[in-house]
Amino acid sequence: MSNRSRPTQTMLLAATLAIFLSGPCMGVAQTAPSAPVGEQTVAPLPEEAGSSPVPVTTPAPAEGDAVAAGGAPNLPHDLSPVGMFLAADVVVKSVMIALALASVATWAIFFVKTLELAFAKARMNRAVRALTAANGLAELKLDRKAGAAGEMIAAAVDEMSRSEAVLDQAPAAGVKERVASLLSRIEIRAGKRMSAGTGVLASIGSVGPFVGLFGTVWGIMNSFIGISKAQTTNLAIVAPGIAEALLATAIGLVAAIPAVVIYNYFARSVGGYKLILADAAAAVERLVSRDLDHRHIRKPQPQPRRQDGYGHGADASIARIG
Repeated sequence: MSNRSRPTQTMLLAATLAIFLSGPCMGVAQTAPSAPVGEQTVAPLPEEAGSSPVPVTTPAPAEGDAVAAGGAPNLPHDLSPVGMFLAADVVVKSVMIALALASVATWAIFFVKTLELAFAKARMNRAVRALTAANGLAELKLDRKAGAAGEMIAAAVDEMSRSEAVLDQAPAAGVKERVASLLSRIEIRAGKRMSAGTGVLASIGSVGPFVGLFGTVWGIMNSFIGISKAQTTNLAIVAPGIAEALLATAIGLVAAIPAVVIYNYFARSVGGYKLILADAAAAVERLVSRDLDHRHIRKPQPQPRRQDGYGHGADASIARIG
């Protein structure tokens, strides 16, 4: 081999060696798996001598797990009671408004009926004391404006005056029966007037929780519909709707519990007022009975016909014959 061909052979040998050495590296680069979609590639650790690089991947954040600057989740709206009310559905909002009005009505009835019962009981207690101390209906100065006691006295006086023509001939039991009938009707009407409004409390106490439950069911249904539309189960997305639904139940309980307690209180108070009415009616009946007895004593009694002895009658008969 000549000296001229040696450089050419050396260049060919170097090119062949470079191609042979670069072949495995290209194969490794072509067969390395690419990072799957949704994963991030992290820089590999330092390689040891003779080891090939191994890519390390970490899962990407899931959809809906975005965190705002500062580390707090990005909630849809304010979760305060006022914010939940303003963001609630129309049906849920209507339920909340109805329950709030029911709660206002409950407390209004409580204050009004408390004052009414207090004044009525005080007035009836004074009337009962006056009726107990009197000796007859003529001594009483009460009128119809004095409440139920005045109505009872006026009814008894009116019946006595209408029965004046037959008081001396008819038995007193008929007058007493008519007066007792009038007093019982007055007593029932007075008790019914005092019980007015307590039926509303009973209705609110029994219906309020179910109305709140209806709002809760409706709100939770809307929350599930929102989950289906958003295609995510992230709690930060569905929590506001569930909270609004539970707020309706809470308002229903706030309206119902005081209504039940106040209704029971008024039931006992009205029962005590009816007892005072019964005492007043009994006192009026006693006064009527006393007046009838006094009238019977003052009535002039017929003189019994004097019967003469047998001899006097015989002489009168002989005189008539002679």
